[in-house]
Amino acid sequence: MSSSRAIIDDTYAEAFRSIYAEFLITARDRRWLEHAVNAATGNASSTILCDCEAGLDRFVGLPETQGQPGDFVTPDGRPGAVVQFHVPRFRKDRVAALERSLLVRICQNVLTCPTTACFNLLETDPYYKLGRKIAFFGDGHQFRAQRNGHRVWVVPTLSGEFVIDRRFGYKDGLMGGNLWFFASDLDASLLAAERAAAAAARIPGVILPFPGGITGSGSKAGSRYSFSIASTYEKYCPTLREKLGADSGLPADVNSVMEIIINGHDLKTICDATQAAIQASVNTPGLLKISAGNYGGRLGKSFVYLHPDKQPE
Repeated sequence: MSSSRAIIDDTYAEAFRSIYAEFLITARDRRWLEHAVNAATGNASSTILCDCEAGLDRFVGLPETQGQPGDFVTPDGRPGAVVQFHVPRFRKDRVAALERSLLVRICQNVLTCPTTACFNLLETDPYYKLGRKIAFFGDGHQFRAQRNGHRVWVVPTLSGEFVIDRRFGYKDGLMGGNLWFFASDLDASLLAAERAAAAAARIPGVILPFPGGITGSGSKAGSRYSFSIASTYEKYCPTLREKLGADSGLPADVNSVMEIIINGHDLKTICDATQAAIQASVNTPGLLKISAGNYGGRLGKSFVYLHPDKQPE
């Protein structure tokens, strides 16, 4: 297996606009914090069929996060997790769709998780009166209060109280930053993607919405079936190389491809995460090339160049 530096394709990933919400979950310890995060961001890998794309940005307020970029003391002084929820801006119902995703996921997956609380991180106008809607679970026993400098709703629960901010903001973000890892075999492509995902995840302000930050089933827009809006990218499927012949997009020595998707606050943040991912993975044994998917500007107008000298100021 070769250990030489992989080729970095002279191309770009094509990101597209979103609206996103960002909020903080706190809990008594990391165990219950992770349960809440995993539940609230579950089934939110791809906007193709999920109601949103969601994921963990970073943990904060823990001994192991002290001194790391983006760390801060949470309002209630407990361990915390920053999460993001994105909906494509091209959806006509985007504002209502994002609110619905937040309402369902916080109500069903955060409120229900033992010891949690929930705080807004985006002070924007307009905003959602999300706390008030979730507080109706209190069946008339809910009340407004000031807690830790926040205007909150307090909902009595069997375990004590659930505290949630009254307002949750939302703003413009970006979705669809991506990197592809072409390798000699499955182990090499997965290791490269794992290294890349871990490095990108350390940049505050981004999420990698797929399981483990990686997808092994990158898709193309459209399908031969009218009921499907996306389908497997057959040109890059190793097992279809012989069947497709000249139409295959894979070099002969590539036998596995992995992809990571990066959503985030803005173009600079996604660019920073992309470069961190490339540097962390480029020397992976068996990795032959790092590339990215784009549609020539037809999907989005924000380009994330793999060669940083190509990125406009």
